[in-house]
Amino acid sequence: MTGEAKIRVRYAETDKMGVVYHSNFIVWFEVGRVELLRQLGFRYRDLEREHDCHIAVADVRCRFKSPAYYDDELIVRTRLKNIRGSLLHFAYEIVRAEDGTLLAEGETTHIVVNAKFEKTQLPERFQSAFAAAVKQ
Repeated sequence: MTGEAKIRVRYAETDKMGVVYHSNFIVWFEVGRVELLRQLGFRYRDLEREHDCHIAVADVRCRFKSPAYYDDELIVRTRLKNIRGSLLHFAYEIVRAEDGTLLAEGETTHIVVNAKFEKTQLPERFQSAFAAAVKQ
């Protein structure tokens, strides 16, 4: 399953050359990840509040393919690539909506932890839904 989130580039997200500053892509990965969870029927906020589960970023990678500019509409495509115990691995593509140009692709790896940053397991209902999403 691939989730999609639309984003409009704000002027503040660009640098002096009018190009989106690179760190914004990492922020947009998070937007895509949270939206994917919502599309799976969960709110990340509820996972934290109700279950004391947090999905901490352990590794992030981004490969830039083409620049994005102010006022571009972007589509962040996110999929859960793998789930193994307390590890989650997401994959991303960011494309320009107007012409489908691939702007960036990346991955993040997460460790499930509690509020004390101790490794923990996802609650069963999340684990089952995530495992099913990987198979789609």
